[in-house]
Amino acid sequence: MSNPMPTLFVPHGAPTFALRPGAAGAALASCAKKLPAPRAIIIVSPHWDTAVPTVGSASQPETVHDFGGFAEELYRIQYPATGCPEGAKEVMQAIQQAGLPVEIAPKQGLDHGAWVPLRLMFPEADVPVIPLSLQSRGGPQQAYRLGQALATLTEKGFLLIASGNLTHNLQDYFVASRNDGQTPTYVRDFADWIADRLEDQGLQDMLNYRAIAPSAARAHPTDEHLLPLYVAWGAAGAQAKAERFYSGIDDYVLAMDAYKFTPQHAA
Repeated sequence: MSNPMPTLFVPHGAPTFALRPGAAGAALASCAKKLPAPRAIIIVSPHWDTAVPTVGSASQPETVHDFGGFAEELYRIQYPATGCPEGAKEVMQAIQQAGLPVEIAPKQGLDHGAWVPLRLMFPEADVPVIPLSLQSRGGPQQAYRLGQALATLTEKGFLLIASGNLTHNLQDYFVASRNDGQTPTYVRDFADWIADRLEDQGLQDMLNYRAIAPSAARAHPTDEHLLPLYVAWGAAGAQAKAERFYSGIDDYVLAMDAYKFTPQHAA
């Protein structure tokens, strides 16, 4: 490719996002239509969390319904994308060459953090998909380093999609649902703080977000849903242009902001 692919951070919201995509879903679909055709998609979801980076190499990854208590309609949804075993080997090699340990998972499926946004963006399931795990114990530094390891793959036609949410506090969701649906002010404040740091390429602030961002611990009691953002940014490079192509709030407390990172040397 003459230019590397951009990388994406997209929301996956609650599982019901698959049934009620709304404005956020429309934004994801619109973004996907403007992208060059990918050779394969590398999908990072916070719902696959391992001690070391692990690459899924299934030829036909299963659609995993890793949630409970929702409408039966959700459990009937399938996302029949093929896998990409040969591409999975390239992902493993890139991670190894970056000096990180890596393992392979021959039977890994697609959890809802993967298939919900993929189904909205590529509804025909016509692009091969390679799941890649997150290592939440390593925090932002590990997530960013994992992204850096994938940078060369963006020049080979791989599209990295990192799925999460800019805020994710389920306890606050239950509180808000009992209190007339009032969105706590920290939700937008935190999302806007992130937007400002990405616009200014404030990597060090981002790596230390938990100590300095407004209401960081409330926005993320545990930070696995934010860490995919660092993977996407790391793969595009610290100087990448960050474009927030959607900003909104679903289910009272989930900031659904979506970002495209374009490497600086891309046209």
